[in-house]
Parts: sequence; C-alpha cells; structure tokens
Amino acid sequence: MADVSHSRGDLSSHPDVHEMRARYARMLGGRGAALLDGPVFLVGLFCALSPWIIHFTLNQPALAAHNLIMGIAIVVMALGLTLAPVRMAGLSWALCAMGVWLIIAPWIVGSAPDAGVIWTNVVIGALTFLFGLACAGTAMRAARKV
Repeated sequence: MADVSHSRGDLSSHPDVHEMRARYARMLGGRGAALLDGPVFLVGLFCALSPWIIHFTLNQPALAAHNLIMGIAIVVMALGLTLAPVRMAGLSWALCAMGVWLIIAPWIVGSAPDAGVIWTNVVIGALTFLFGLACAGTAMRAARKV
C-alpha cells in the first residue's frame, strides 16, 4: 500500500488553490452577522411571548397581536441570518426599522398603554435596533473586504 499521508493537508500545489481560498473567504464573509442570530432570536421570541409574560393580552389586544406578529418576524429574520447569512446581511437594516417601530408602537397600535407595556416595547425595540445596527455594520465590513 502506498503512503500518501504526506500530501493530505498540503493544498499549496493544487491548481485551484487561489479560487478555493477566495470561495472560502466569500462563504465566511457574511458569517459575522450570523453571530448575532442567537440574541436576535431570543429578542424575537420574547417579543412574541411578551403579551403573556407581561400580561397585557386583555387590556391591549391589538398590541398583543402586534407584538406576536413582530416577534415572529424577528425570529424569522434570525433564522435567516443562521441559514443564509450572506443573503440576509442586506436585510439587517430591516431589523433597525423594526426596532424603531417597536419603540413607537405602544402609542400608535395600543390604547392608553401603561408603563410596563411601554418599557417592554422600548427595551425590545432598542435591542432589536442595536442588533440590527451590529448586523448591518458587520455586513458592510464584510462587503468592503470582498
């Protein structure tokens, strides 16, 4: 049997080594935004469940439905960052817009929201906005490298 173990890890003589390195760098280019997928997922999950956690489903039914839908949308964005980080990196700015909307939603969607509802949405919105900025910044930094 021939001993071929000496050439296993050495690809420097491969004819397509430059193309393989470039492709590997492109694949990892959007992965930085995907590092935030876990926190974004948790914020979206809390947003979706917040009407039942904070107990405002009865006195703010419209805002409860709104937070459920927005939370599901944020969770879908987080899953997209996990599954296709390069394609979803451009949509990171949408997280920023969703965060701003979550901050102002208690006054637009709700009716006479109390302090708990306001603070919940402001904190969720601020976190969503900040995570969106971080994802967008990471995507822009990766785009400059390519």
